[in-house]
Amino acid sequence: MKQRFSYIAFWVIVLAIATLSIVGILASHHSTPPLQGTVEAPEIRISGKLAGRVAEICVREGDNISEGDTLIVIHSPETEALHSQAVALEGAAIEQSNKVDEGARSEVIASAEQLWQGAKAQRTLAENTFHRVVRLWQDSIVSLQRKEEAEALYLSASAAERAAFEQYLLARKGAQKQDKESAHYMAAAAASSVSGVEAVLRDAHLRSPTNGIVAEIYPAEGELVGIGTPLLSIVDIAKPYAVFNVREDMMPRFKLGQRIRCDVPAIATPNIEWEICYIAPLGSYATWRSSHLAESYDMRTFEVHARPTKHVEGLYPGMSVLLTIENIEQ
Repeated sequence: MKQRFSYIAFWVIVLAIATLSIVGILASHHSTPPLQGTVEAPEIRISGKLAGRVAEICVREGDNISEGDTLIVIHSPETEALHSQAVALEGAAIEQSNKVDEGARSEVIASAEQLWQGAKAQRTLAENTFHRVVRLWQDSIVSLQRKEEAEALYLSASAAERAAFEQYLLARKGAQKQDKESAHYMAAAAASSVSGVEAVLRDAHLRSPTNGIVAEIYPAEGELVGIGTPLLSIVDIAKPYAVFNVREDMMPRFKLGQRIRCDVPAIATPNIEWEICYIAPLGSYATWRSSHLAESYDMRTFEVHARPTKHVEGLYPGMSVLLTIENIEQ
């Protein structure tokens, strides 16, 4: 009797172990572990157009900043000197343009007029003298040579009077149209040079282009930095998104615009709703081995992004996101 009971107990234990093993195998075969992703956010690297020395760092890593806040102050004596030079050249060009527009000074015009009047009087005298000499020559009182000398003096005085008159008109009219336009363009070019240097100098106080958190500061105070050198990075935590690496045999479950629900272990809010906003057009290689070695093959992995459909308090980059594959509607 005792042997019969031991025999039955042995087979009951064997049957229980076999049943549990089969259930475990079936459960492991049909259940898929959650797909784990990571919360990320846009990162902006701040760099400037001004080369110089870091005079002051106004923020610290981890600080919450708003758009327009001053981040770093850069001191560049060379650029400030260029600005002073450009301002001086602009002033000279503007004054030269104003001078051309105003024309000749009144004293210059009056002087030209007096010279013209003097030349005019000389021409009148030479003309009268010439006519008198002509009459005397006709009466054979003076020689032909004297008549020709008087005529030459008259012609010379007439030419001098016309030249003096043209100089007077030139003084009254001032510079030519082309000279005025050239002076205006030179003044505009000088003003543009000042604007260019001022645009660079505005980067002496680097300001934040968005709201966010200071993630990392690269230089220290007193260091020299060049044009375009990254100085710090800002993370825009107001625009978080989750990144999943999805094997291509699971890709039929994911569609652009699809709503999914995920858990974030780091926060207390369960079952957060996300919307798939990006699927990588090119997959990367990832080796995956099946249970049967003969069926092993390489699969591609695609990157899938999803953003929360509404604001989630306490969601920070770096947190894990868990997605249960069985809960995704195909």
